[in-house]
Amino acid sequence: MAQIQVGGTPTATVGTLPEVGGPAPAFTLAGEDLNDVVSSSFTGRKLILSIFPSLDTGVCSMSVRKFNQMAQELDDASVLCVSMDLPFALGRFCGAEGIKDAQAASAFRSSFGQDYGVTIAEGPMQGLLSRCVVVIDRGGKVAYTQQVAEVHDEPDYQAARQAVEALD
Repeated sequence: MAQIQVGGTPTATVGTLPEVGGPAPAFTLAGEDLNDVVSSSFTGRKLILSIFPSLDTGVCSMSVRKFNQMAQELDDASVLCVSMDLPFALGRFCGAEGIKDAQAASAFRSSFGQDYGVTIAEGPMQGLLSRCVVVIDRGGKVAYTQQVAEVHDEPDYQAARQAVEALD
């Protein structure tokens, strides 16, 4: 279990992020159109997973906008924003905000949160995903992770960018 904070209250997740250098767990998520978004479709590309609780919070929606901007600027890298929000909410948000370079997907019907160790295990946000960033290299190995200590804080965008840029 990882220990995070939710509004200053210590809170546990169901596990820990995958180890840097190890294989990224395979996943199947629900896209905005309810079709499967599978990890194998990103093979051969650098991938940033931006994981967060819900688009209905200011920090989460801001992070999606910032990762969308990053996706525009990075060559040969994909950004996948993952939450427990329903695909309909993700689609509505991305359409209204002009999110076209980052892809959004829902973990609402998958084991993604358990597989990546990011499901919040207790408290009022139990069942949602904690705020994390995972960078995966072209071969499917984890190159960088960040478990944001306080779920209300933004991730380290610069560190995520540098991790992607360091990949060949």
